[in-house]
This record gives sequence, structure tokens and C-alpha cells, in this order.
Amino acid sequence: MTHLTIVAFALVAFIGITTPGPTVILALTNGSRFGIRTACFGMAGAVLSDFVLIGAVALGLGALLAASEFWFSVVKWIGVFYLTFLGVMLIRSKGTLELSSAAPNAVPHVSVRSVFLKSFAVAATNPKGYLFFSAFLPQFIDSSMPQLPQYAVLAVTFALIDFVVMFGYAVLGSRAARFLRTSGALWLDRVCGGALLMLAGSLAFYRRANA
Repeated sequence: MTHLTIVAFALVAFIGITTPGPTVILALTNGSRFGIRTACFGMAGAVLSDFVLIGAVALGLGALLAASEFWFSVVKWIGVFYLTFLGVMLIRSKGTLELSSAAPNAVPHVSVRSVFLKSFAVAATNPKGYLFFSAFLPQFIDSSMPQLPQYAVLAVTFALIDFVVMFGYAVLGSRAARFLRTSGALWLDRVCGGALLMLAGSLAFYRRANA
């Protein structure tokens, strides 16, 4: 694996990550509702899921999901139900962004463990991620060299880019929260909740390429 290969991978990964997905939307939501510091715990959960997904692909789980309709469906519907749950919770929220009315460093009480686990679970239960990495990563792997170290390099590169992009969305959400009144906060929650429901719907209709 050459430096040029890593740069090419990073560029393609950046394009893919900046396209809003579940973890990016959660970063935006966490930033607006709880502030950047708490949102970082969600980013950490998403980054951990990157290593889990890429590690699973390196060990062959992606190929298993691509070949097995049963296991693909199990992972898919877990992801659908969880995204739906999160979307409904946001839509039903009161839009109380305490950041907009409290002191600059004040944040509403929330379990950072919950924020971490939500982001991790959203990514880890998305079969698209496993299939994407299964199709995407081998193109940058030199089969004449040991593969696990190469997967490790790609995983670290992807995770770093993922964190930077999510951090940018969290900052955007945090800045927006400072200017939104309660009604605006309510609509921001509803928009993010609706986006998660749309992603849940797209995942529900998603099928394996050979299905």
C-alpha cells in the first residue's frame, strides 16, 4: 500500500462521509441539544463502530451478510427499528435547547454513556456499512502484502476523517442552537427526527445486490 493509495482512499472516504447519514445527523443533533463536549462522546461511539465494521469486514462478516439473506435481514431490521425509535423520540421532543437560554457553557443533563451507545448502535446495526466496506476496502488492499496491517491503516484513516466531519456537524449544530428560540429548536429536532425516519425507510427497502 502506497501513500498515493491512502490519499485516494481518504478522498473517496471524505466524499462518502460528508453525505449525511445516521451518525452525522446524530452528531448535528447532539451538538445542538447537548453541546460539543457531550457530542464528542457520540462521535467516539461512531468511531468505535468504524473499527468494528472494518474489523468485521477484514474477518469476513461483510461477505457473510452479502451471502446470507437471513443474517442480512436480522441486522437490517435491528437497524431499521433503532433508527425509527430515535427518529420518533426526536419528533416527539419539546425542542428544549437549553443552550439557547442558559449560560454559554451550560448543557442539559444527559448520560454521556447513552450518547456514546446510541451512535455506536446506529452504525453497528447498519448492514449497508458492512456491505459498503466489503466492496470498497479491497480496492485499496495490496493482495501481495499482509492484509491486516493494511486494513488497520485504512480503519485509522477512515475513523479520523469520520471524526473530523462529525465534529464539523456538531459545531454547526451547537452554533445554530445559540441562535434558535424554542420554536426553532423544536423544528430542528423534527427535521433531524424526520431525516432519521427517512434513513430508516431507505434501509427497510434496501436489499443485497444479489438478492
